[in-house]
Amino acid sequence: MPPKAASQKRGREGGRVVRNLISANKSFGQNFLKNPMIVQSIVDKAAIRGTDTVLEIGPGTGNLTVKLLEQAKKVIAIEKDPRMAREVLKRVEGTPAARQLQVLRGDVLKVDPWPFFNVLVANIPYNISSPLLFKLLAHDPPFRCAVIMFQEEFAKRLTARAGDALWCRLSVNTQLLARVDHLLKVGRNNFRPPPKVDSRVVRIEPRSPKPDVNFVEWDGLVRLVFNRKHKTLYAVLTTKQTLRLLTENYRTARSLADMEESAAGDAKRPAGDAGGDAAGFFAGGGEASAAASMEDVGGD
Repeated sequence: MPPKAASQKRGREGGRVVRNLISANKSFGQNFLKNPMIVQSIVDKAAIRGTDTVLEIGPGTGNLTVKLLEQAKKVIAIEKDPRMAREVLKRVEGTPAARQLQVLRGDVLKVDPWPFFNVLVANIPYNISSPLLFKLLAHDPPFRCAVIMFQEEFAKRLTARAGDALWCRLSVNTQLLARVDHLLKVGRNNFRPPPKVDSRVVRIEPRSPKPDVNFVEWDGLVRLVFNRKHKTLYAVLTTKQTLRLLTENYRTARSLADMEESAAGDAKRPAGDAGGDAAGFFAGGGEASAAASMEDVGGD
């Protein structure tokens, strides 16, 4: 049973009735940012324009949301916890800002596609940091920037360089697709309840134009390399398993290329001429085989 909203509870303090705050749901990884100065700093550093649509992930009780509404044309908030979705709507109920706010109920990792936005601002549960970041970097159409609160070590990995202890697959892929700047450090005591670690706010700007690489293939290679981070590239790429997978992928790629050439030649032949076998084979599973083989190389 989910924890009840503490706002429904009442107690006495100094002889008067007080309203308690909504309790955080640990299963959702909730930690509410309570320092108004940091909230305002995040909004300022996002450099929101009056024409912007802002996507906020996990609005919580709405402390950041109401500040975003003061700057943006529209705020779209994605919230998984129904209690928080109701709470953030209550914050603007009966005000002009209510027309600017749209709340989408659901898991941000499962919402597909995301609505259009210019700027993303979020204080996210740390347990979704990595999948959320890769979903953000793959988002299309491109956005101007994202200002996100991450666990401190995760944030440092985003800007780590080759030779650093924190340099990893996350560092390589993020820096390939975006520029990342650290904006401010946020101590754990600025949250309710306080997390076990400190946090950092970062600004992420996607590279434009995007690098001309097949990201699935690239990520498969990077994943393979960082699975054995302390070995040389030669040692990683010459294991029996790796050589077998690379050979299979090469053969599949060559077969697909040959079939495409054959299909292109068939298209130039008169109608009724023989030569449709390659196209038929292609439709019968060539793509699926290639995808399966690539999945093997890119697997954990």
